[in-house]
Formats: sequence, C-alpha cells, structure tokens
Amino acid sequence: MTRVGTRRSSAETREHVLQVAHGLFYWQGIRAVGVDRIAAEAGVAPTTLYRLWASKDDLVAAYVERADRHYREWFDGALGPGSPREQILSLFDALAVQTQPDRCRGCPFQMALTEFPDPEIAVHRHAAANKAWVRARLGELTAGFPGHEALADQLAILMEGVYASAQALGAEGPARSARTLAEALLPPA
Repeated sequence: MTRVGTRRSSAETREHVLQVAHGLFYWQGIRAVGVDRIAAEAGVAPTTLYRLWASKDDLVAAYVERADRHYREWFDGALGPGSPREQILSLFDALAVQTQPDRCRGCPFQMALTEFPDPEIAVHRHAAANKAWVRARLGELTAGFPGHEALADQLAILMEGVYASAQALGAEGPARSARTLAEALLPPA
C-alpha cells in the first residue's frame, strides 16, 4: 500500500490498476466497465492508464494474463500432496471453496471468451491458453490411469461445469456434486 504523499513506481501503479480492473471486470463485466471508471477507482488519471496500456483491449489482455498467472498458482497449490488421485480430489475440494458466492461469479476466462469471441485478439488467445493449460495439467495428472486422455477431458468438462453451474445455480446447486463425480470418474485407489 502506498502512503499519502508517496509515488508508486510504474510497476506498482500497473499492478494496482490491474487489481482494481480485476475487481471491476470480474464482478461487473469487461465491456460494462470503462477506462474512466477504472482510473477513478484506482485513483489515477486516465492518461496514466494509456501510458501503461495503449488501449482498453491491451488493459483487458493484461487483466486476463494476470488472472491466468494467479489461477495457475491456485491450481498447483490446490493439488496438495499424495497420489495423482488424491491430488485431483484435493483440486475439486479447493474448487468447492473457490466457487462460493462471495468469491465467485464464474470463470473469468469463460467470461472473457464470451465477451471476446474473436480468436485473433489477445484477450481471447490468453483465455483460451488458460483452458488449454488446465486440460494439459489434468492430462499430466491422469497420465498413469487407463484412458487418461478421455479422463482428463472429462475432468476438464467437470471443472468448466462447476464454474458455469455455480454462477447460475450457486455453490449449493449441482456444483456441490463435483467432487463425488470426480471420484466416480477416477479409478479406485
């Protein structure tokens, strides 16, 4: 946190603005939030934003890249110790916590893909790269299981469904069954 009367470095300002943008984009929608609002809530001039990013699309791409870094850290941290089966079940336990209404409006990458369907733009590419990374990580975790490619696909679809279901029906809706479904998909210990 910066004290009154001190200046942030460019890197600190960038991170601060991205943090503010994350809260606004995630909870209210990317297209619904303008640059002026982000600047006002971040306590910076709009010109500062344009010094850091050439356009709102560049800011949104940076937001998705930052969210991706944080998500990858969360994902790997959620795996915990143990066998691949135990790690996957730990992931679904962590997902149940992550998708509580006070923490989750849905998947930020699904939302970005919906708002930016053009695969040629950076926002879409970054969000799609996150989905590919999750699928690849699940493939690594299931590598020792029979039919591991299909199993990784099923687990990826299950994760996607948790985010979509939690947004629409809450964490106590169908999303609450995700761990049980993951257990049923995985070979017994």
